Amino acid sequence: MSRIHSRLALAVGTAAIAALALSGCSSSDPISGGAETSAAAASDTIVIGSQAYYSNEIIAEIYAQALEGAGFSVERQFNIGQRDAYIPSLEDGTIQLFPEYTGNLLQFFDPDTTATSSDEVYAALKEALPEGLTVLDQSPATDQDSYNVTAAFAQEHNLKSIADLAGIPNLVLGGPPELETRPYGPSGLKSKYGVDVTFRGTADTTVDELVAGNIQIANVYSANPRIKTDDLVTLADPEGLFLASNVVPVVSTSVSDKIADVINKVSAALTPEGLVALNVESTVDQKSPKDIASAWLKANGLS
Repeated sequence: MSRIHSRLALAVGTAAIAALALSGCSSSDPISGGAETSAAAASDTIVIGSQAYYSNEIIAEIYAQALEGAGFSVERQFNIGQRDAYIPSLEDGTIQLFPEYTGNLLQFFDPDTTATSSDEVYAALKEALPEGLTVLDQSPATDQDSYNVTAAFAQEHNLKSIADLAGIPNLVLGGPPELETRPYGPSGLKSKYGVDVTFRGTADTTVDELVAGNIQIANVYSANPRIKTDDLVTLADPEGLFLASNVVPVVSTSVSDKIADVINKVSAALTPEGLVALNVESTVDQKSPKDIASAWLKANGLS
């Protein structure tokens, strides 16, 4: 019996050694898979980013859930910050999909652009993007910069357009800190409309500062529900100070073809009114981006 056991042990050991040898060969064989298969599987994961802005995160979550529903593996890297922080990650492929806004993104890459209309901006953006990046279909939904005043201030000065601000003394413009150096900031107001302002960085408190009377003009995104809930007046921009800024997916060219069908359907279904409604669900109803995205995809027949 002991000899039998010894022979069995020897056979098992020999088989184990052979298996290890074979596995070692297969891991270095590009045809048979092994480590390369694992690496390939990892590379199939779509990494999605978002700005540190609730509306942008909702759109990114919609992208993520739509792709997961189509069988893709997704990694979320949300709440990154502003363009200076995340554009390098898009350029080097660390992030492969990002919800963006055509006008502002175009001005990031081409500050001297003369494009203003939606189609012009979209076409110019395609040309301005660095190698390795492209955009899928732009959405009808817009979330662009706009200048707003309180209804009382608009009535007091008979304001309908940004041009009507010219000549009003002691105007203070509030908005995110980077607005101070943007082409549509104080310098743009002066060159396009002859409006002189003092700038104050107000960031997330911009609307609060406007309602309190600490600033007279507020830079607010057009899809912000507080424009309606706080009775603000959005001033018309006849000279095109602000570029059209449609929601648009920016993607790595390495994944653009395989995710285009899924993401383009999302973009087509997202409307200006629908985006405001999504933002209301976040800011007023206090729903999570995950729940908002899931309900939206179901309501639009995309899940």
